[in-house]
Amino acid sequence: MTRQPPPWLDPLLARLGSARTEDFTRLATPESGGRESAVLVLLGEAAGAGPDVLILQRAATLRNHAGQPAFPGGAADPEDADASATALREANEEVGLDPASVTVLAELPKLWIPVSDFVVTPVLAWWHAPHPVHPREPAEVAHVARLPVAELVDPENRMRVRHPSGWIGPAFSVRGMLVWGFTAGVLSTLLDMGGWARPWHRGRVVELPPTGASPAPSAGSDEVDETALR
Repeated sequence: MTRQPPPWLDPLLARLGSARTEDFTRLATPESGGRESAVLVLLGEAAGAGPDVLILQRAATLRNHAGQPAFPGGAADPEDADASATALREANEEVGLDPASVTVLAELPKLWIPVSDFVVTPVLAWWHAPHPVHPREPAEVAHVARLPVAELVDPENRMRVRHPSGWIGPAFSVRGMLVWGFTAGVLSTLLDMGGWARPWHRGRVVELPPTGASPAPSAGSDEVDETALR
């Protein structure tokens, strides 16, 4: 299977050439310090279903971010060569993703999360050879899904959520998952940059269910928040 990204990715890749931290968050990333981390924004294409993105759902028993959908990812290890290596290693550990099946396309601007002092690099990649994935550690990951871009941009599936703290940010309700916080903020920005987003009712604000009321990262937020990635 070809490793050349499909034409539908061209507008996004062109736009990312001039992407800035400010496109994703209001918080400036410190010039030094912070715990380096990375997440994998993995775009694929299923036969007859169009483009999709890989999302995992954290286990409901976790102390932090229980049940919350997220990109695969986590903190960098000393042996990781770069952010891409961190993202691919974490995806392998969490859902069994074969790094050889992935073509890294770009490392997005670093995003700072104040409370945990994480500095997170979203890594955009093309899944040129998709294969089955599953939670490798059920105590940490409950579910893995490929969410179609067509469903993410469906106006009926888009909303904003209000955290009990008063924080408001974008969200997606797709296939039983409420995607919000850092993940939804990055997704929302990328959908806009790729030219895939459709007009939706931004006045639709729902209260975040108590089970999901862990702090939410500031990427894509309407109000600056303070939170941890994990």
